Amino acid sequence: MKKLFFAVIISFYGIVSAQTGFKLKISGEVIQPLELSLSDLSKMPQKEAILKDKEGKTHAYTGVSIQDILAWAKVPSGKDLHGENLSKYLLVKCADGYQVLFSLAELDSSIADKKVIIADMMDGKPLLKEKGPLRIIAEGEKKPARSSYQVTELLIGSIKK
Repeated sequence: MKKLFFAVIISFYGIVSAQTGFKLKISGEVIQPLELSLSDLSKMPQKEAILKDKEGKTHAYTGVSIQDILAWAKVPSGKDLHGENLSKYLLVKCADGYQVLFSLAELDSSIADKKVIIADMMDGKPLLKEKGPLRIIAEGEKKPARSSYQVTELLIGSIKK
């Protein structure tokens, strides 16, 4: 019984330390590349986004707006999002190799009303280990296909001629 107790304690601390060492990487065509810890993200303004799961159940996710994160990395937005900057995109990379794509224009509040966040909480609780520590939530999409689990990197790129 003692061995089982110690195994559970050691695995709990392994999970906690793995998540404490986690860094969300923001890279690519950015002026200020970043590596944000979960602590860094928790200090940023928090937003809520609603998403229906595949079974149709509604969940409230809490996290940081993608637009706020991209602003920290000095990615073009607002009045600077014109001309060649309109061909820029955000590629979201996940731990399992899954990737999804967004145009910068659809993420910018001066152009679209799309709410996209990097969430670490669902219904007031931390994401499950197999779903987190971070998930991108694209509110209002008919399918949750781009609301991906285990986000590790946000890569900014552009279409080259």
